[in-house]
Amino acid sequence: MNWGKLPVATESLRWSTPPLAIAALTAGGIVLAVAAATTADAAGRTLVGLAAVVAFAVAALAVRQRPRLEVLPDGAGLAVTRLSGRRELPRAALMRVRIVAYPRLGRRVPMLEIDVRDPRGDEQLLIFGRWDLGTDPRTVYDALAVRGLAPDQTPS
Repeated sequence: MNWGKLPVATESLRWSTPPLAIAALTAGGIVLAVAAATTADAAGRTLVGLAAVVAFAVAALAVRQRPRLEVLPDGAGLAVTRLSGRRELPRAALMRVRIVAYPRLGRRVPMLEIDVRDPRGDEQLLIFGRWDLGTDPRTVYDALAVRGLAPDQTPS
């Protein structure tokens, strides 16, 4: 045993939808499916069954896209997981990373915006909210800025 060095807790550099939220969606889908199977009303069965399918689909998509955002080893860039798969974005591809407040349900909600440019020169805007990241987007922005992965520091 090496008594000279104790393990140090490191900050997680991966962000995704919280597992508890995915479990809640799955449980809700099960409850809705049981309700659809036990109701006598045909229209109600259809609507509740459709709601169950949507709940299961959203849970499956959240599982498929884990982790949603990740810092690459040695801060070489970012990795983004989408439905089409994992995409690694080198530091040079990051044009701007910022927090933008969008109006949602009568209040302004922070979202993490990442502007990237691929090798062909095409630009793409990636937007992440609390659901995608599992935490406040401002916390993720701060973690990226500390590692030099937020090239444009102008606030919006």
